[in-house]
Parts: sequence; structure tokens; C-alpha cells
Amino acid sequence: MAILYTGLTDIGRKRKTNQDSICMLPEFKFFAVADGMRGHNGGDIASQMTTDLFQKYFKSYFQKLEPPELLGKSVNFINTSIYKHGQENQNLKGMGTTVTGIMFNGKYLNLVNVGDSRAYMIHKGKLFQMTRDHSLVQEKLNLGVYDREGAQKDPQKNVLIKTVGFEESVDADVYKYKVHKDDIFLLCSDGLHGKVADSDILNIINTNIPDPSNATQNQLDMAAKHLVNEANVNGGQDNISVILVLAN
Repeated sequence: MAILYTGLTDIGRKRKTNQDSICMLPEFKFFAVADGMRGHNGGDIASQMTTDLFQKYFKSYFQKLEPPELLGKSVNFINTSIYKHGQENQNLKGMGTTVTGIMFNGKYLNLVNVGDSRAYMIHKGKLFQMTRDHSLVQEKLNLGVYDREGAQKDPQKNVLIKTVGFEESVDADVYKYKVHKDDIFLLCSDGLHGKVADSDILNIINTNIPDPSNATQNQLDMAAKHLVNEANVNGGQDNISVILVLAN
């Protein structure tokens, strides 16, 4: 399956450093967003290690493992590497990162997720969230404490219960989806989805890519830029990362 893709990461309007990293490896049809943990040392190092280590792991095992196993084991490898690096460097102890990645394999897409970066799918003009956040507020949602609107007001909405590299081991979510022609996939850090409503995300993508079957590279690039701009207009309190991938 052919793909068209674009990616963009932005420091935002409030942060002094960008702790987000994006990974685009078209040779493996793999794309990922990593968001270094705020409030911990070395979040930028952890996210950059994640993107670098994906490439290293895939070069060694891409031909040896099926995509679901490849994604799960690559995240375990990255988790061990980041955790060990943090333990060996006192000023980096406690660093960690989210990761959300997708890999295309024929008619299927394999997805891996840890943390609260997200993957969305736009199918026939409608937006679907593909991942579930590993956050305290998501646990409250699961328990029915409140709805999604109420969750946005929770003072603990940025508290994560699972990340890559913070603990000695991690159990990543791995999913498999059937891909349809003209599906659009969005990967993003919470700098986007925490500041831009799902309805606005969908509107920006549909406006910039009105006909996915005839989409151009420029349309994808503009959609990514407008998503980042909207997050900044809404405050830009966090780093913002976006990857768009169109299956055609």
C-alpha cells in the first residue's frame, strides 16, 4: 500500500526546550511520536533515544519478526535502554517518554502505544481515536467518575500511569487494524490533543485535505502546520508534535 506522509514538531509558546521527538522511517513504513516526560530530568533525551533506537532495532529485526511482535519487542528494548541510561546517570534518573507508533504491513496497520500521545484515524470524513491514554484521568473515565468534558478540567489530567523508560519494564498496547484506501492517520503528542478539540482537529484535516483520493504533499504539509498553529493559538503551553499519514 502506498503512503503519503508529513511530520512536524514545535516547541510551543511556553517551553524553553522541545522534549518531543518524531520518527519517520518510510523504509519500514513506520511512524512514531515520543513525548519526553515533563517534571523529570532528561525527557528530551528519552524521546530522542526512542526515535533513534527504533531505527536501530528495526535494522536488526525487521526481516525476522512479524509487525506486532516487532513493535512490542522494540518498545521493550527501548524501555530497557532508557531505564539503564537513567540508572547510570544520576542527573537523568527518572527520565521517561510516551510513544505512539504505527507500522503498515500490506492491508493492515499495526499500532503500539505507551502513555498519552495518541493515534487517530480519519475514515470517510469521521475521526476515531485509536489509542487509549495510560493516564490517571483515563482510569477515572474508565470508572465512570466523569465524562470526557469533565476530564479536561481534572487537575491531574497530565499524570501518567505508564511510560517508556521510567520503570524497569513496561507492557505496551499493541493493536492491529485493517486499512482502507484514503484513510488518514494522525499521531500527536498531548500538546495537540490537550489544546485542540477532536472536532477542531477533524475540521482542520478535512478542510486541508478535502479529497483524500487526490491529496497532495502540500495539502498534508498544510494540514500539519494548521494543527500546530491551532494548538499555539490556544495557548501553546506544551511542545506540539504531529504526523499525518495517508493510505492511498
